Amino acid sequence: MFNSLSDRLQDTFEKLRGKGRLTEDDINVAMREIRMALLEADVNYRVVKSFVARCKEKCLTAEVMESLTPAQNVVRIVLDELTVLLGSTDSKLTLAQNRTPNVIMLVGLQGSGKTTAAAKLAYLLKSQGHSPLLAACDTHRPAAADQLATLGGEIGVSVFRGDGKDAVAVASGAIQEAVDHLNDIVIVDTAGRLQIDEEMMEEAVAIKRAVRPDQILMVVDAMTGQDIVNVVTEFADRVDFDGVIMSKLDGDARGGGALSVREVTGKPIKFVSMGEKPDSLEVFHPDRMAKRILGMGDVVGIIEQAQKIADEQQVADAERMLREGFTMDDLLKQMQQIRKMGGLAKIMGMIPGMERAMAQMPQAADDSQMTRIEAIIHSMTREERLRPKIINGQRRKRIAAGSGRTVQEVNQLIKQWDEMNKMMSKMKAMAAQAGGGKKARRQMQQMMRNMGGAGGPGGRLPF
Repeated sequence: MFNSLSDRLQDTFEKLRGKGRLTEDDINVAMREIRMALLEADVNYRVVKSFVARCKEKCLTAEVMESLTPAQNVVRIVLDELTVLLGSTDSKLTLAQNRTPNVIMLVGLQGSGKTTAAAKLAYLLKSQGHSPLLAACDTHRPAAADQLATLGGEIGVSVFRGDGKDAVAVASGAIQEAVDHLNDIVIVDTAGRLQIDEEMMEEAVAIKRAVRPDQILMVVDAMTGQDIVNVVTEFADRVDFDGVIMSKLDGDARGGGALSVREVTGKPIKFVSMGEKPDSLEVFHPDRMAKRILGMGDVVGIIEQAQKIADEQQVADAERMLREGFTMDDLLKQMQQIRKMGGLAKIMGMIPGMERAMAQMPQAADDSQMTRIEAIIHSMTREERLRPKIINGQRRKRIAAGSGRTVQEVNQLIKQWDEMNKMMSKMKAMAAQAGGGKKARRQMQQMMRNMGGAGGPGGRLPF
């Protein structure tokens, strides 16, 4: 979403890097370009004015003007102010310790992705050990309850529908349902409208009064531009929400709404939705988002994603591979790990400097490469997957025909497997030198994290 803004800001900084000293005119030109970049990204003009004024004031200090690396200081100042604009620190979901169930109420306009966000939040909380219950309180939109029930069924979370007529009664009934079935969290999905209207607001206020939610989260479509200011201000006045879930952050809009909402309302962004899958809701980290906007990547995010999928089973797999060798089934598992982390495009987008490279070479992050390799491997027999060395010319023709790929592609995959198997042999020798025990086990865990986090041994993608 922020690609265009990121490119403009990086180009501005690039012009400053060629200067040994900065003059006031240099700062004025840079600030003017930053102002235009933010306005073109549809950031609220009042937010832009305040942001640029703060940056300019700090950039004109002697510390910056007389430093040996003035451009780096300017980047640091813009990064710090951008982080403040987005929220400074992480804002976690606050749940009451002495109340069961906790109630989380979602509000927002129709089409903002509220119902989907409710299911994603339920999935996230369930993965953290909670037992959530979804309350279908959108009694106005046709099939809204059916949609929530379908989403709940996909993630294994119960949905309370009540009589489907009175939203306040459904919300109250969901609380009792949670008490009866020992659910510790109730997520209330309320109705939205195409535009703010009094009926919707009154209903939201009535639900709030009836269930006394611990947290009220407003779901905001990240593709909304400057109009987001009017929307969030009205909701803040009427229902006084505690934070924002920013949906559709993986879209291709300019992203001005996401940069404006914190400054305008003072309410933090708590979660962002980066895709359609149930696991695509993420805790929002302002500092990491600011770095990504400025082209600095999110290396910490990559590490966290890799650690999520590094478990005891992977260590056992590594130990087996050292004993028996690297098979095509192991290659399939690696690709599954990459998909769990969000795919090649997401991983590469978190690496510093890669977003611009991806824009120039989109095929480099094309997950269809993995799909083609999976098709080839699935066309192999069980014995061929375990012992790829037995795949002769006749077998390669059969595999190519069965997968709809060419013999050359099959040859290339087998060649890559051979290289990875040689790498595995080197790792086996390293493990032998470590002498087993805890040290060897730590090396094994690190090896599997490297394989899961970067796609293959040595940090190289295996395709």
